Amino acid sequence: MRLFIREHIALTVWIFAILLAVIAVFWYDGYDHWLTAAYAAFLGLFLYAGYLCYRYLSHRQFYRRMSRPMTSLQEFVSLNETAPLTQALDRLMDSQYGHYHARLHGMEQRQQEYLTFMNQWVHQMKTPLSVIELTVEGQEDDDLRLASIREEADQLRRGLENVLYVARLETFEQDFSVEPVRLKAVGEDAVHELKRFFIRSHVYPDMQIEDDLVVQSDAKWLRFVLVQLLSNAIKYSAGSEQKIKLRAYRAEHAVILEVQDRGVGIPKSDLNRVFQPFFTGENGRHFKESTGMGLYIVKEVLTRMNHSVELESVRGEGTLVRIRFES
Repeated sequence: MRLFIREHIALTVWIFAILLAVIAVFWYDGYDHWLTAAYAAFLGLFLYAGYLCYRYLSHRQFYRRMSRPMTSLQEFVSLNETAPLTQALDRLMDSQYGHYHARLHGMEQRQQEYLTFMNQWVHQMKTPLSVIELTVEGQEDDDLRLASIREEADQLRRGLENVLYVARLETFEQDFSVEPVRLKAVGEDAVHELKRFFIRSHVYPDMQIEDDLVVQSDAKWLRFVLVQLLSNAIKYSAGSEQKIKLRAYRAEHAVILEVQDRGVGIPKSDLNRVFQPFFTGENGRHFKESTGMGLYIVKEVLTRMNHSVELESVRGEGTLVRIRFES
């Protein structure tokens, strides 16, 4: 109704101006029967009011639809009115919806092709990487060059795993399964995967998780999150010979899992942006391997699993990442 009134304000003012102009012409021409003039003006307004009523009743659905924005494409329904303006709007909306749907379908198809290519590429790269690892297996202690190759192979494998998991984010709901997860077992798997990274960086894991701590989550994705957090902690603590703590404890109506390092820390000015994609901040200028995607992916995965994540850091003292599992 409000939209209808706003649309016809200008026309109403124009009708009043016309009636006053006609009355003024007769008045200045010597016609001084004001009752007749008032009756003529009233009759004109009455007919105009009748037109407005007809207009509103015949376009009522149209004005209601225009006053209520759609929240999804599924809400679009044909108005089924005979008014020319409404039928023209229906044809326009049908045409626009068809173009949009075709374009969206094309984008989804290209995205699916891209994800399929990425998955196949990652799996193909794992084969030569496995050959490299088998070649240097057991020999890296005798030759520093082989040890360096093994370290780079480990880094390549973690990079390929990251690519694979990021690609799976697009189909997260299909690759997500909630089940009871023992935090200690997931933590041990993550630490074991990074054992060489710990050793060559001269930092050490300190796990403080009880055996009976169980949360409802996805073990595979939670392990991926811990590997990301531990990798960051190791990278920014390399050479410090400090311990990286992985601990969990019960809080009120929740279980808390923490990863804490004593590394370089994060400047206060960067704390509000660390979960943004591709943000490397001040530390990224000193650590060339920083991509700015690690914490962003962690945030995305935990949000989709309905777990919250918090980060506290003091420059020069270290960083604490806290994951909260609601009971």
